[in-house]
Amino acid sequence: MNDRSSTRRRLTLGITALTVIAATAAPASASADPYGTPPVQDHWGVIARNTIGSPVAALRKGPFGSFGVPGPSARPPYGQGSLGIEVADRSTSLTPPSEKASFGNEVDFYGDPVLGIDNVGFHVFQTGENITYGGPGNMPNITFEINPSLTAAPATTYSSMVWVPDPSPTVNSWSPYLDATTTGKWFLTGNAGTVTGCNLTTTCTFQQLRTALSDGGAEPTVYTAAVGKGRDYMWIGAVDGLRINQTVYDFEPDRVRTQGIG
Repeated sequence: MNDRSSTRRRLTLGITALTVIAATAAPASASADPYGTPPVQDHWGVIARNTIGSPVAALRKGPFGSFGVPGPSARPPYGQGSLGIEVADRSTSLTPPSEKASFGNEVDFYGDPVLGIDNVGFHVFQTGENITYGGPGNMPNITFEINPSLTAAPATTYSSMVWVPDPSPTVNSWSPYLDATTTGKWFLTGNAGTVTGCNLTTTCTFQQLRTALSDGGAEPTVYTAAVGKGRDYMWIGAVDGLRINQTVYDFEPDRVRTQGIG
């Protein structure tokens, strides 16, 4: 009798253990997002169709320095990491022959109103070598792919809305926050740039761009948001603390973290 009771207990314990193991090993639902749920969700990465050549746009630690630079400007403004960007000039058989890097998000901003963007900017790690390669204005950019929805050009459903910052006020260290709403220059690519007059030849301020896109038609909407560089001069540096409205995107070695601004 005792032997049978002992056997039943062992069988019960064995079945229970197998149930736990099976539940632990069971695959997640096919509909589950493998990157978790907000705020853990991370849809940032290299935008392949907007990348030319073999540039680097990768999450990294640092940079810390340059050497001899003390204090807060010697480390990334947020956390321990940043988005490292490396592009080369004269490295492809295309015209122009330079590379282009694009690191962004094709999911989370889709359908957002362009005119709802009222805060945007980032921090940059600029070097003296980059200035040698292309001058003080040799800087990375912020790009929103958008549907401009212009009354004057209803068939134009795509344009890149690009911000090119002014020269960094610091070299060989992290810059302060560079505000894209009050500094630098904006332009639209393609027909939208021609129609609005905000193009690479005749750039606009942020407010001028908003006015040009508010032409009485449907609300312009966002497709994607990205940080990039090219196609122009060689540039090797980093970006951190990308701000879009009330959210800062902190580029860390493991993923892109978010931080709200009150």
